[in-house]
Amino acid sequence: MSLQTKSLKNDEYPPSEDTFFIANNIENEKGNYALDVGSGSGYLTKLLSENFSFVVGTDINCEVLQKQSSYKTKNLVCCNGSDALKIKFDFIVCNLPYLATNEIIDIATDGGAEGFEIPKKIFDSAYQNLKENGKFVFVTSSLSNYQKLIDYAQKLGLKTKIIARKKLFFEELILVEALN
Repeated sequence: MSLQTKSLKNDEYPPSEDTFFIANNIENEKGNYALDVGSGSGYLTKLLSENFSFVVGTDINCEVLQKQSSYKTKNLVCCNGSDALKIKFDFIVCNLPYLATNEIIDIATDGGAEGFEIPKKIFDSAYQNLKENGKFVFVTSSLSNYQKLIDYAQKLGLKTKIIARKKLFFEELILVEALN
């Protein structure tokens, strides 16, 4: 099943609370190669380009990549996760579509069953592009089965730890670091 199984609700993904939460926790990351899976607005991709030599942003929605304006960067690729890439990255970040939903209506937020179905596909894709000793940082939510996602990362051989939490009115955002 392709990640783009339903029509998109909106062709623009403005940066939101979870994007800024991630940004505050990765702004000091540095290295050679970085990947932003699910680039959306391009905010995180642009942030990474300040501290990494080569940065790629991917998104399943080609129109969103074309409409990036305020945070436009080079090296944008329209694909599922990072399936089209054959490069290893030091650092990968992903603002996962983590909300637990019965069906995928909005690919920017809906994670499928337990908030795990779509993130698992993204993990499988991104893991193939993570360098040995690389770091993968992703955000999830207390509204999803985030422990199942952390357990899955560990099954892939990644060492995980929760590096930050942020309480919002209706949920808690959870930022996880997974080291290869």
